[in-house]
Amino acid sequence: MTPNEIKANQRKQGVNARKSIPIELAKEYNDIICKKLLSLDVYKKACTILSYQAFGGEVDLSFFNQYAESDAKKVAFPISEPEGVLIAAIPLEESSWEVGKFGIRAPIKEASQLVRPEEIDLVIVPCTAFSAVKLMRIGMGAGYYDRFLPQCSRAMSIAVAFETQRIDEIWTDSWDVPLDWIVTEAGSYERNYNKS
Repeated sequence: MTPNEIKANQRKQGVNARKSIPIELAKEYNDIICKKLLSLDVYKKACTILSYQAFGGEVDLSFFNQYAESDAKKVAFPISEPEGVLIAAIPLEESSWEVGKFGIRAPIKEASQLVRPEEIDLVIVPCTAFSAVKLMRIGMGAGYYDRFLPQCSRAMSIAVAFETQRIDEIWTDSWDVPLDWIVTEAGSYERNYNKS
């Protein structure tokens, strides 16, 4: 099996795992994960956050996003541009949204405030599978975050997932970017690889 096939299989395994969680239980887990994020010092110190809109059974950060906005944080969301380019944008009003690339809800570029990567303090990253040992994630395969995160020179990166998506022997490539944290409903994994 080639590395690409291994990664594709692990991506599929992680997606199937998160989709297998009953809806009510997933809502409970989403709530736990959002509250964990809000309790972190890195959140409390952050002024500008890049979050995301959930898609395909990903951890739903609606509560986190709404709370952060009410907490006077600048909350940006990704826009997927051609050639794997990710842009962070803060929608200026409720009508500043559209269904973007891949069917994901995204800000309308022309109706949003664009945020430079170096302005971001905290990036919340979705994933299909993760390793708590390597502190790495597998995304959807387009490489948007792996290209974007190195540009975020002052940001902490936190992937959110359900514990059932954990695959410690995930395949990683040289361009995959390690994370600072991974937060699930069952625990938090920090860069020193200890579970707290």
